[in-house]
Amino acid sequence: MGTLRRIPLKLYLFAVPVVVMIVCAIFAPYIAPCDPIKGDLSERLRPPVWMDRGSAGHLLGTDHLGRDVLSRIIYGARISLLVGLISSVMGATFGMCMGMLGGYFRGKVDAVITKIIDIQLAFPFLLFAITVIAVLGPSLRNLLVILAISGWVTYARIVRGQTLSLREKEFIEAARAIGCHPARVIMNHLLPNVVSYILVIMTIEIGRLIVLESTMSFLGLGVQPPTPSLGMALADGKDYLITAWWLATFPGLTIMVVVLCLNVLGDTARDLLEPRTRRMGIKVEKEPTV
Repeated sequence: MGTLRRIPLKLYLFAVPVVVMIVCAIFAPYIAPCDPIKGDLSERLRPPVWMDRGSAGHLLGTDHLGRDVLSRIIYGARISLLVGLISSVMGATFGMCMGMLGGYFRGKVDAVITKIIDIQLAFPFLLFAITVIAVLGPSLRNLLVILAISGWVTYARIVRGQTLSLREKEFIEAARAIGCHPARVIMNHLLPNVVSYILVIMTIEIGRLIVLESTMSFLGLGVQPPTPSLGMALADGKDYLITAWWLATFPGLTIMVVVLCLNVLGDTARDLLEPRTRRMGIKVEKEPTV
């Protein structure tokens, strides 16, 4: 009970939209009122239920092909969360490995990894994405790879900095002194001390990747029709902003609310996972074991 009291109220408030989106994504076939792909031209551009000509069968209205907007948002949330989560895990795994290797071994290994990070940060992401899509073609798999590549440098830089600091600590020196293999030092002593940072970054990165996926799909470089996507819903609604404002408004609000909540949850998770760091600047360290 004491732990629950220490959790800020905003954590519960901002977690609700994220949980709702996750539930809708998982149980989309059971929650969505209509088929998100099947359209009915006789129902095209029908407004939300509270407006004139609104229909109880289409709570948020229909698009230019008569497809239910709410159903497409629910199924689009599934794609956005899938892309954001998988890409973030891929980027976190690779970036964490590169960051710990560079920070622990330093020297030439660190120099090479740092140069790769600098080169990627200097290269325009959109140009890179367009080039890869032009060569390999637009698909969900290619989109996952592109987004993972775009995000690993964030993990690598932060983990490298933490590793450079931790490797000079007494418990790391003690582990090396008793003959621990570098792989064991990294896995048993460095990894537990950087994993909290990874979790916080991942929370924020998922929101960023959701925005990037929507941007790519909006430009026609991401998820392809007829698969519903929040970015594609925005692209479909851009030509009807005056006559059918709900086509772009509701998918856009969904993206904004979820990404905002993920960012706030990331900040709150940082405070909860590193309370001593927040108050005193002290890191939680694991003692070496033989």
